[in-house]
Amino acid sequence: MKKTAHIALPALAVACAFASSAQAALVAGWSMPTAVAASTTGSTYTYGAADQGAQTTGSSLSGYHASAATAWSSPAGNGSTYSLSANTWAVGDYFQVTVDTRGYGDISVSWDQTRSSTGPSAFDLKMSVDGGANFTTVNAGYSVVQAGATGTGTSSWSSTVNQSGFTTTTIAGATAGDKASVIFRFVNTSTVAVGGTNRIDNILVTGNAVPAPGALALLGVAGLVGARRRR
Repeated sequence: MKKTAHIALPALAVACAFASSAQAALVAGWSMPTAVAASTTGSTYTYGAADQGAQTTGSSLSGYHASAATAWSSPAGNGSTYSLSANTWAVGDYFQVTVDTRGYGDISVSWDQTRSSTGPSAFDLKMSVDGGANFTTVNAGYSVVQAGATGTGTSSWSSTVNQSGFTTTTIAGATAGDKASVIFRFVNTSTVAVGGTNRIDNILVTGNAVPAPGALALLGVAGLVGARRRR
């Protein structure tokens, strides 16, 4: 008697679909394909929506500095055509991305970041899931490497070579999943010279697709039916 082999197939099919949905997917990503307009200055700047991923609609990359004299520019990225760069850094200034994570759990964020010799070297990654009313720190005091500095084993960023040593990845936690709006803020915590620059590139927000409630219910029913028929 080997009826169980084919009777349990519905449950197996749904289980396979569930496992497939749990693979990490790109929710939103910024590869910086376009340049910042020349001579762009001001305390705020909005680069725009993600150019990759399933949730580009409503996403945004922007920055804020206390100084209205901040120059925003787009030098070469880490293996991409451009990056987003700024000078005139003060403590509390930041880059920021906003993304819709509905339908995804287990959210992580990764990015490439570098600085000039006089640019800010210490940052906190903060996160808000309530529209910016409250922020929690999810990566405190991470360091930014100066590209090409002696002893770092790195070279200057270019549009043709991607150097993995500049990439930081942070697990955002369960609270970042399935939210209409999640803000990730890269906040400077170091005091530097006015002319020092810092640039960011290849920002990727990833997550695991959350199965629809109907799929979970089907899995439960199919498993129950299979169990009863095996008795």
